[in-house]
This record gives sequence, C-alpha cells and structure tokens, in this order.
Amino acid sequence: MARFVVEWVFGTNRDERLAVRPAHREWAAEQAKQGVLLAGGPWANDTGAQVVFEAADRAELAKILATDPYADANVIAETRIREWNVVAGSWIAG
Repeated sequence: MARFVVEWVFGTNRDERLAVRPAHREWAAEQAKQGVLLAGGPWANDTGAQVVFEAADRAELAKILATDPYADANVIAETRIREWNVVAGSWIAG
C-alpha cells in the first residue's frame, strides 16, 4: 500500500460546500473506519484541506476520491496529490 497526501483547494462556492459538508464528513468517517483515510482536516483559513490516504496506487485513490460528496458537488477547485514516503519519526529514535 502507498500513502498519499492530498491537498484540496476549495472553490469560491462556500455556501454550496457548507451545505454538502455533513455528507462529506460522513464519507470521511467511513473512509477512516475502513483504514483508507489516515488523517486530515481543513486549513485554518478555510481555503482548502490536507488529507492523508492509504491506497494501492493512484488509480485506486482516484476511485476513492470520486466517491466523495464534495466531488459530486463540484466544490473543490483543485486537487494536488503527492505520494508520500513516511519516515514516521525515525529521526527521533536515533
């Protein structure tokens, strides 16, 4: 499995995004329950969010992201995805 950092930039349609947010959060909770969503949350200024997912590859991640109610509502202006090699604090143990 690979880990991916996903950064979402929210669009200007804030009211529409807030209307969909409860469904998005239910979706996120289900992804976390399944072990797919590892961490995440919105930026303090509410212009976007950063989320960490675990998936087999980018194709699987794309399928997961497509099921997000935010995707259906078209409230994300940009999605940036980077595969992440987690070091998990090994520098602390050294």
